This record gives sequence, C-alpha cells and structure tokens, in this order.
Amino acid sequence: MKHSIRLTKFVAATLLLVACGGDKNATPSETSKPTAPAASAGPVTPAPGGKIIDVQLVTDEKGNYFDPADINASKGDVVRFTLKVGVHNVHFLPDSNTKVTGYPAAPSEFLQLPGQTYDLLVNFGPGKYYFQCDPHAALGMMGHLIVQ
Repeated sequence: MKHSIRLTKFVAATLLLVACGGDKNATPSETSKPTAPAASAGPVTPAPGGKIIDVQLVTDEKGNYFDPADINASKGDVVRFTLKVGVHNVHFLPDSNTKVTGYPAAPSEFLQLPGQTYDLLVNFGPGKYYFQCDPHAALGMMGHLIVQ
C-alpha cells in the first residue's frame, strides 16, 4: 500500500514537472508568435510637425482602462502608452479592424513597471482603429485611435 502511494506521488510529480517544463527542443517558430516592436527603451520621435500624445494605462478603484480611451491623432504623431499601474499591453486586433490597414500586426510587449512606455508612430492611413489590453478587454479596457 505504501509503495503504491509513493509511486502515485512520484508519477504525479513527474507529470507536473514535464507539464511545467515545456518542450525544450521546440524551435522559436513553434513557441512564439510575432510581436509588435518591444516597449521602447527610448522615446520615438514624431515626424516633423507631429506631436506626442500621452495615454495612461491604469488599474485603480475605477477598474482597468486607457486614459484617454479615444485618441485623435494625425499621421506623424507618436502615441505614447505609459504604464501608470498594473500590467497591460496594447493590441490592435485584425478582426476588429477590418476596414483599415497599416496598424501594428501584433500586440505590444506587456508593460509591467510604472513609467514603462510603448511608443507607436502613427504612420498608417486615416480611419478609426480599435485597440485593447488583452487580459483586461473583457473588463472594458479598450479604446479607439482616430487618425485624421
């Protein structure tokens, strides 16, 4: 009886290690998806005549949200997403942006440290672009970038 309990514990522990360890022999293309440019280590400069538009990524008693959630920009502007509190990303979803093109094809990296930024140079055409924070979209963390 003691032997079968120890064997069961050993098998369970082994399965847990294998499940958590991942496939060490997988190629990068099998384990990663394309990403947008990483959160910038330094600021991105707007095009001549462009401006920097600051958007805060926030978690507080009101919830999880972008401040502001609706952004008006022109080609050449930089939208600077700055983490205030929480862990957030910025994702322009293809299935929610079917009538526009040129937006970032993959989500940003997760911003985890207060003050960390993700700069987005607006170099795509006029239109209304939907974006969200992936882990908090169901909680209402979404917005629109309106390019003039």
